[in-house]
Amino acid sequence: MSQSREVKRRIRSVENTRQITRTMEMVATSKLKRATDRVRAARPYGEALEEMVESLYNPALSETYPLLRRPEELQRAIVILLTSNRGLAGGFNVNLIRRTRTLLAELRERGVEVELQVAGKKGIAFFRFQGEPMAVQRTDISDRPTPEEAESLVREPLQRFEQGGVDAVWVVASEFRSAMSTPPVARKLLPIEPEGERVDPENFILSPSGDEILSRILPLYVRNLVFRALVENAASEQSARRTAMKNATDNAGDMLESLRRTYNRARQAQITQEIAEIVGGAAAFE
Repeated sequence: MSQSREVKRRIRSVENTRQITRTMEMVATSKLKRATDRVRAARPYGEALEEMVESLYNPALSETYPLLRRPEELQRAIVILLTSNRGLAGGFNVNLIRRTRTLLAELRERGVEVELQVAGKKGIAFFRFQGEPMAVQRTDISDRPTPEEAESLVREPLQRFEQGGVDAVWVVASEFRSAMSTPPVARKLLPIEPEGERVDPENFILSPSGDEILSRILPLYVRNLVFRALVENAASEQSARRTAMKNATDNAGDMLESLRRTYNRARQAQITQEIAEIVGGAAAFE
């Protein structure tokens, strides 16, 4: 009797848990749809900026524009890690932290002095536990990142790079390729190194001049890279949370099926025992 009551209590507990995880899965699905819309909306503008910088980029301009300078030796660097403020997202934060630790180790092996800046409670909690010093700890980045939040993250590293205080800046965030593929990526923000093939600006009629365009576009280009990292990271978080909650819901269903079989066997054994006791009692009076 006590065994069947205990199993029934566990069944109710698992049912309640499954209801919670199913609700969280539905919420994450809704947020993921909005987040992916923001990712798609941000990409065309960012790609246009990259194309413009690639068209106007010239290593000889590094003396004119501090953001284009190429340090001869990498001595000091800043690593910006973007994590979430909430958990229940599977391996999302773990993968980002692992990628950051790998990058930190690689830079320090090369003798680079690294400064870590973290946005997100999960990353802050981990590195605080590890005793890793953090120059910046931010927990105010929302689930719907704005260009203003991106600008606030990169403003100080941008100024220090321009003044020669640091030689490189990286940002570690998840790249949203699809709902099932969100790998952690360490992208170098500074110095600016366009990846595409340079197009000769003499093929274009520029107004204002190319120099004036660069002076305005370079800081905007770096801020946009951080904004896209924030947007894609937010979408990746919701994707990971939806997957984690779906797995939890499916596991709860499997557990319920097993518990119900156990309950039915215990109930059947209890009924059989009661029948045997009744038959035995009736036989004693004969």
